[in-house]
Amino acid sequence: MDITSAEFVVSNSRADMCPQTHLPEYAFIGRSNVGKSSLINMLTKNPKLAMTSATPGKTLLINHFLINKEWYLVDLPGYGYAQRGKKMMEKIQKLIEYYVLEREQMTCLFIDSRLEPQRIDLEFIEWLGENGIPFSLIFTKADKQSVGKTKASVNRFLDTLKEQWEELPPHFISSSENKTGRQEILDYIEQVNRSLKEQAE
Repeated sequence: MDITSAEFVVSNSRADMCPQTHLPEYAFIGRSNVGKSSLINMLTKNPKLAMTSATPGKTLLINHFLINKEWYLVDLPGYGYAQRGKKMMEKIQKLIEYYVLEREQMTCLFIDSRLEPQRIDLEFIEWLGENGIPFSLIFTKADKQSVGKTKASVNRFLDTLKEQWEELPPHFISSSENKTGRQEILDYIEQVNRSLKEQAE
């Protein structure tokens, strides 16, 4: 897939105020937003599309970006960022849960993982499985260590999932710095879109 257009559409704090279209949506979520925003900007080749910050937990809204006039890329708030405070965390959790569970257009949830699984990641993945939510893993910042260490870390993460999962989700290794994984992720989205069109015909 080649992205020829990526435009911001709307930010909102309520899932029921998302765009009223039938276009598929691919949502991105992570423990914080530092790597996720960079990932989104790398995928779209637009360094200013998603707000990036050196401080985790800045994205507090659901952000919709229309890609190629065919599908939406959705930037969700990061989950479990404790420094937000209890009330804000509860509000964000409800926002995420409502979008993930109730948004019919949500086609796949991409989870920005930092290689080493933490309990909050595994709990979130388990919750997705319990609710039958389709998701994929993107292991970001692969440029921060050697190829061998990255592969070993990914295998440890997947081995941890195998303890509870019979079938592993799709996974990708990515780096916003050197564009690793960009084409594989976009090709996967294109493949799913093509499958959805065939089912609709």
